[in-house]
Amino acid sequence: MEIRHALPQDIRELLHCLKMRSKYAVLLVFVISLVIIEKENNFISRVSDKLKQSPQTLAETNSTEVSPAPAENGSLASLQELDAAFSQLRSHLYNITLQLAGDGDPGPRRHVLLMATTRTGSSFVGEFFNQQGSIFYLFEPLWHVEKTVTFLPGGASAVGSALVYRDVLKQLLLCDLYILENFISPAPEGHLTPFLFRRGSSHSLCEEPVCTPSTKKVFEKYYCKNRRCGPLNITLAAEACRRKQHVALKTVRIRQLEFLQPLVEDPRLDLRIIQLVRDPRAVLASRMVAFSGKYETWKKWASEGEAPLREEEVQRLRGNCESIRVSAELGLRQPGWLRGRYMLVRYEDVARAPLQKAREMYRFAGLPLTPQVEDWIGKNTQAPHDGNGVYSTCKNSSEQFDKWRFSMPFKLAQVVQDACAPAMQLFGYKLASSPAALANRSFSLLEEAQPAWVT
Repeated sequence: MEIRHALPQDIRELLHCLKMRSKYAVLLVFVISLVIIEKENNFISRVSDKLKQSPQTLAETNSTEVSPAPAENGSLASLQELDAAFSQLRSHLYNITLQLAGDGDPGPRRHVLLMATTRTGSSFVGEFFNQQGSIFYLFEPLWHVEKTVTFLPGGASAVGSALVYRDVLKQLLLCDLYILENFISPAPEGHLTPFLFRRGSSHSLCEEPVCTPSTKKVFEKYYCKNRRCGPLNITLAAEACRRKQHVALKTVRIRQLEFLQPLVEDPRLDLRIIQLVRDPRAVLASRMVAFSGKYETWKKWASEGEAPLREEEVQRLRGNCESIRVSAELGLRQPGWLRGRYMLVRYEDVARAPLQKAREMYRFAGLPLTPQVEDWIGKNTQAPHDGNGVYSTCKNSSEQFDKWRFSMPFKLAQVVQDACAPAMQLFGYKLASSPAALANRSFSLLEEAQPAWVT
C-alpha cells in the first residue's frame, strides 16, 4: 500500500522537475537541430553546386564520363526543393530559439525626439545619437516642411503648422521617408533627390548601402562630406531606417509639447522626448552672429544706440521664451501620457560634463552608450580652439558655453531678462544685476540642475 502511494508522488516530483527544465531542454534541442540542419544544408548545397556544373567540368574533375541529363531533370530539381525546405526550417527554428533563449534579443525599438530651438546646441547634442551605429538619425527633416507649408504667425495658423509637423514626424519615426517627397523642392524624380537638407549630418544617409555611386552632371546641394555619394535614394534610405534598431530625430521646429501626445501614445512608437534649453541671453547672442541679417536692428541698437528696438521684436522674443517654458512645465508635471517619456536638459550642463549627460540621456532613452559615442565626445569637446564656424560641433565645450557673457552689452542682457524672466527662473538661470556681475567669471549665472529634470 505504501508503495502505491509513494509512486505517484515520485512521478509528480519528476514531472515538476521536467516542467522547470522544459524551456532549457527545448532550447537545447533546437540548437542541436540547427547545427545538424546547417551541416546537412551545406552538404546539400555542395552536391547541388556539383550537379549544376557542365558535363565537361565534371568530366575533368572526376576523369570519367558522366551523364548529366538525369541530374539536370530529376535529382537536381529534387535537391533544390529540399535545399529550400531546409533553409525555411532553419530560419524558423532560429527565430524560435532566439525567442526561447532571450539572449541576442535586440530589445524594443526606441524612438528619440530631440526637441530644441535654434542656437541651443542641438546639433552638438544630436551627434550623441548620430554617432551610435544602431540608430538611424535624421537632422532637421522638418526644414523642408517649414519651407513648403507657410502659415501666418499666430492663431489657428500656428496650430495648423504644428499639426503638420507632428504628422510628418510620425511618418518619419515609422521610417516612411517618402512623406518628405511632398515637401522637397524641386520634387524628387524616381525617389531620387540631391536636395535633402543637411544630408551629410546623418551618418545613416552617408553609408552603405544608401551611399550610391555619384552621378555625373548632378549637383549635390547637400552632400556627404566624408565620401562621394550620388543623389539620395529615398527607397534605400527608408530600408536602412527599417534595418536600424532605433530611430532618432532632431528638430528645432516643434515647440508645443502638447501636440506630441498622439505620438507618445501611438502603440507603434516607444517615443522618448528630450527637450534641450539654453540661457536665452546666450541664444540671442549666438543668433545675432549666425543670423546677422535678421538681427540687424538688435545689433545697431546694442552697439550704437541707433534704430530704436521695436516692440514687436521684444514681443517675439518673449513669445519664444514663453512657448519653451510652457512645454517644459508640462513635461516636468509628468502627466500620465508623458510619465517616464520626457527629459529636460540644459545645454550648459551638457557643455560642462558632456559624457555624464550623454550617459543620462542614453539611460533615459533605454539605449546602450557605445564606445564610439564616448570616443566622439572625447575628441569633440576638448578642442584647443573654438570650432570651425558657427555651425561647428567641435569645441572646448567647458570653456565656450558662457563666452557670450564677455561680449554682450549689459543693456541687451537686461532686455532678454525682462522678456524671459519666467523661463529663466524655471530653468535656473540667474539674472545679472550689473555689467560687472554679467562679466564676472567667478559669478555663476547657473543654478544647480534639479533632480526632477531627469525623469
